[in-house]
Amino acid sequence: MHAGLKITAYAAALAATFGTAYGVGQGLGPVVQDEPKARHDMRGDGSGSAHPEHESPPAGGLQISEKGYTLDLATPRLAAGRTADLRFTVRGDDGRAVTAFRTEHDKELHLIVASRDLNTYRHLHPTRAADGTWSIPLSLPRAGGYRVFADFTPEKKGAENLTLGADLAVSGAYQPRPVPAPHATAETDGYQVELRGALRPGAARALKLTVSRDGRSVTDLQPYLGAYGHLVALRSGDLAYLHVHPNGEPGDGTTAAGPDISFTATAPSAGTYRLFLDFKHDGEVHTAGFTVRAGGAAGATADETPHEPSGGHGH
Repeated sequence: MHAGLKITAYAAALAATFGTAYGVGQGLGPVVQDEPKARHDMRGDGSGSAHPEHESPPAGGLQISEKGYTLDLATPRLAAGRTADLRFTVRGDDGRAVTAFRTEHDKELHLIVASRDLNTYRHLHPTRAADGTWSIPLSLPRAGGYRVFADFTPEKKGAENLTLGADLAVSGAYQPRPVPAPHATAETDGYQVELRGALRPGAARALKLTVSRDGRSVTDLQPYLGAYGHLVALRSGDLAYLHVHPNGEPGDGTTAAGPDISFTATAPSAGTYRLFLDFKHDGEVHTAGFTVRAGGAAGATADETPHEPSGGHGH
């Protein structure tokens, strides 16, 4: 598509893209984890053994409403390359804005924004106003379809952690891009991250990420949101969401501050997934992006999105 085409033409293409993505998503199973009672804390011994005695929960982020809660996105459209406030509200089944949330991993709510081609990714922490409206300044580099994920737990007895998703359109000159090809290492902000392990459909497997800089192992990673690393997995096609945390945590007496960060994850189906690792070093949060094909050896490639130390992560 040429830059001179009007946004109406882009909107039509975007609608077709959404329809295609939905059709692909319908043909795949949900993203799941091996421990349903701790959706955020997949901890284990790294052996990669599955837990067949547990029934895995459904994917996150595929629904705008779930279990009596709805993600009300007040900013459904943005313009590429321009900073604007992204605003939204979480509403209960009575239609009122939710104003009480549990603090999990140091935040009341984690906001993920990802393009449907999985080339652009943001992990943000917006501000909540007294009336329940969340907002954060956001600039996205390219036009296209995006998905917004709100990851939270209401402060209500018996409430479960939820990830709700809504579509976001970013206007501008649209250029389709393929999902980055798998590769063994990722480069981000002068750091090299190596991914080892395999992602297997229907079975828990260990993934180990090793961080280095200038050829030297990084052994002084800093805690970020209560961990040495955070990993989000998104499935290509429907963008089903899986938020995974490492096997171990700072101060537990056994987990070193790098260079290795290990996770355990279960792929629900064969296919392509994007993994995004957030880690903190020298006071800055960095993000490395990887492409993994479930059913084969894990591979990685750096996210092509420029790093934004102040706005890209919302910290």
